[in-house]
Amino acid sequence: MSSPIPWLEQDTPFPLPPWRSGPLPGVIAGGADLSPTRLLQAYHQGIFPWYERHDPILWWSPDPRGVILPDELHISRRLRRRLRHGDHRVVVDDDFKAVMQGCAMERRGETGTWIHPEMIDAYTRLFHLGHAHAFSVYAGEELIGGLYGVSVGRIFCAESMFSRRPDASKFALIACVRWLAAAGCPLIDTQLLNPHIARLGAREIPRASYLAILEKERSASLLHPWPSGKDLMPWLQQLESRGSPSP
Repeated sequence: MSSPIPWLEQDTPFPLPPWRSGPLPGVIAGGADLSPTRLLQAYHQGIFPWYERHDPILWWSPDPRGVILPDELHISRRLRRRLRHGDHRVVVDDDFKAVMQGCAMERRGETGTWIHPEMIDAYTRLFHLGHAHAFSVYAGEELIGGLYGVSVGRIFCAESMFSRRPDASKFALIACVRWLAAAGCPLIDTQLLNPHIARLGAREIPRASYLAILEKERSASLLHPWPSGKDLMPWLQQLESRGSPSP
């Protein structure tokens, strides 16, 4: 039997697991705000916000959890060929807000977006505090795709990605996974699983397993600092062609 979810005031802490089953599976609380303090508390506990604009904030921790283990990343021959021979750039933390705005575009067959201005402002604040990061894909000077997320110790919580040209979001994801693996990240959190990322190797694990990994890794540090402003594509092309150089 489901029970009403807890409602959070500004200073109310998140409920601790095990969470009760509410009317929406995966929703563990509602209310509060999107301040940096609240968002960081959420991500350190395996929780994230997801709600429609003008609706109350809903806080989620789905079971099972979508993840990518770096050594399970699947790159098709066609995609690897495009990656090796393309002239795109993949730049880290070049224009975080523009990537979020790209992710906020309505997709074909969908109406509306959960990445509304309040969310963009909140995560841009996290970016300026050094907790959120983006991978921007360029063709020349045109931003054609990207991915953004939140860094929690050695875990990266990938929030959303977008493409304006074929494979651009895949290039962002491959760069994200490869660089994080080289920096010691054991797991990229995708929150939910969809067919697009499943084709790239994402899968589901029990929420309890994800929370156990998060508890171990959230206080650890990556082996390398985030390469802000750096184009990862030359390194990525070398990596996919001949081995595993240092980033």
